[in-house]
Amino acid sequence: MRRLAIAVMVLCLVATAAGLGGAAAPDILPVAVRNGVKLGEPAPNFQLRDLQGRLVTLSDLRGKVVLLNFWATWCGPCRVEMPAMEELYRTFSRKDFEILAVSTDAQGVSVTRPFQQENHLTFPILHDADYRVGLTYGARSLPMTFMVDRQGVVRHQIFGARDWGASEAQQLVQMLMKS
Repeated sequence: MRRLAIAVMVLCLVATAAGLGGAAAPDILPVAVRNGVKLGEPAPNFQLRDLQGRLVTLSDLRGKVVLLNFWATWCGPCRVEMPAMEELYRTFSRKDFEILAVSTDAQGVSVTRPFQQENHLTFPILHDADYRVGLTYGARSLPMTFMVDRQGVVRHQIFGARDWGASEAQQLVQMLMKS
């Protein structure tokens, strides 16, 4: 399963490099323009589909603190941190805070929907099967999380799984809400 995901990512990289990636909205930066995000810079905008097939655009969440998490169902540490992310998600109002869990699973909804249902996850799960958004952000390992402030600026980059239910995580979100 993991080899398949890696093979798909390599093929997508080749297709993107060859210009076969398709058109993007004008305000969404193409992968080739970015080698990853830098702290203190605006978060690259993107559009991805959720489990219901609706397009979700990062810029539409301006005014909220966003926890942007890149993950996959085959990633053990990703699976471990998801229940704590749900706990954090339920702690704060949707008016002020949002989680976008960006799945890199090539199989998309067929694997993420059962995972979401088994774990009773209520935050949005988006699909980046060709890993274009992940590469734009420089998410070269999973899980990887970016904390985006209300103005759309990347304030924290977090490698690996975290206990998002811990008081430190809540304090981080509250600190970003005040900025």
